[in-house]
Amino acid sequence: MFTLAHLSDPHLPMPRARIVDLLGKRATGYANWWRSRVGMHRPEALAGIVADIKAENPDHIALTGDLVNVSLPEEFERASQWLTGLGSPDRVTLVPGNHDVYVATKWGQGLGRWGAYISGDGAPPASGFDVFPTVRRRGPVALVGLNSGVPKPPFFATGTLGAAQIAAAEKLLADLGCEGLCRVVLIHHPPLTTEKHFKRLTDAAEFQAMIRRVGCEIVLHGHNHRSEVARIAGPQGAAVPVVGVTSASAAPGSKYGRARYHLLGIERAGAGWRIGVQLRALKADGTGCEPDGRIVFESGEPLAQAA
Repeated sequence: MFTLAHLSDPHLPMPRARIVDLLGKRATGYANWWRSRVGMHRPEALAGIVADIKAENPDHIALTGDLVNVSLPEEFERASQWLTGLGSPDRVTLVPGNHDVYVATKWGQGLGRWGAYISGDGAPPASGFDVFPTVRRRGPVALVGLNSGVPKPPFFATGTLGAAQIAAAEKLLADLGCEGLCRVVLIHHPPLTTEKHFKRLTDAAEFQAMIRRVGCEIVLHGHNHRSEVARIAGPQGAAVPVVGVTSASAAPGSKYGRARYHLLGIERAGAGWRIGVQLRALKADGTGCEPDGRIVFESGEPLAQAA
């Protein structure tokens, strides 16, 4: 069995910034952090999640974005140090979130600091957004990384994949399916058409149409800071699970509930796959994690039956 830990939205602590650094959209995000979000995202909660992941020792770790808050250069540097503590680039796959591209930032001062965690197999550290979609093969699993993070106007947290990325992902997923691999799609925004207007993936319908044509085994996302399950249609009406995870730094008393990560167990089941998702939540006293539910998905489950 292949094990995969999925965490998202760590929202590492915000450094103090100068007024000159907060022109434009950053100003509202910075004020929002110190007014309320600083109490919702706690470094001690994140430390407990990371410690439990290391104790479970999964085969790989998937991180679906929002390491930072308003894309300050110092935030990216701090996050790169945190990533080193989480694991090496060959053991951690990262896709960006909307806060990681809160404003347009020079690649070398921003996401380029995490390039080795973003790039696909056999490629040098990612040097720009054109690397997406990425693919990493680990045992029987193919991790397909998509970027939905695009700078947006103030008060919008939407994401966009774009037609070119969706088309490239379609070809990649089709080829990986022919190889018989378990295709795990990593994306920050939930690719659902029912999300709130100002937080949605703007081309979710186009993404879903692509999945109906070529399929995948599971989609993992963050963004909503909650553990949640939805299903979209794959080829021939099969259900494709779409699973979001709670923020990995959520304070126990926050509106998001306790910090969580998901531990996936992936194994072959006949001609398809069985994917068990164990929810692991920070204990109320913060002294570690405990099981908080389990969901099992089987390949080929009809969408109408799964809904």
